[in-house]
Amino acid sequence: MATVAVIDYGMGNLHSISKALKKVSPDSNVIVTSNRETILSAGHIVFPGVGAIRDCMAAIRSAGLDETIKQAAKDKPLLGICIGMQALLEHSEENDGVECLGIIPGQVIKFSSNAVNSENNKIKIPHMGWNNVNYSIQNPLFENILNNERFYFVHSYHATKVGNNYVLANANYPYNFPCAIKWKNIVAVQFHPEKSQDVGLQLLKNFLNWDAKAESSEHA
Repeated sequence: MATVAVIDYGMGNLHSISKALKKVSPDSNVIVTSNRETILSAGHIVFPGVGAIRDCMAAIRSAGLDETIKQAAKDKPLLGICIGMQALLEHSEENDGVECLGIIPGQVIKFSSNAVNSENNKIKIPHMGWNNVNYSIQNPLFENILNNERFYFVHSYHATKVGNNYVLANANYPYNFPCAIKWKNIVAVQFHPEKSQDVGLQLLKNFLNWDAKAESSEHA
């Protein structure tokens, strides 16, 4: 039986993501865990997260999971979700600046408070609700998902300075920002697939069907 480890560091919508994973792969053993050995022995690893990055990183380090995640990221198929995606990058400007795990090159910045939409109205922060996801690179993560499908977002900060070769998809609010990235055997998304109905479930299914071995290079 395939094992899927959902990393538990005390923050994240763990029930929703584990329920969604079980739905798309009922024969898999989905385990919500903070145990190093369980995480490192799993076939696939999911790294979710909600809340502020400072609290997220403090909880990860307090639980001793920073080194576990770095070790798992070397050769396991790993999916970062929302704050989990941001934590995989190098630095976030949230909370006056927080050093993240530094596994994937890139930064995290806040949406511009001066940005306006097509009606010339200032955008609302956080970016909350459904938005189109435009993927420019064919990747197994988006198999059987039409381009510009809508996924559910909740966030005030977004990735930036991620190399174009590693950006799988962008969303627009009101400017383009990376919402899905790939680095070696890691994929990460800013949106919440577990809250994105059928397309989100398809993305999770695609991740569990991905072995990462055929795409182990740094380039997407």
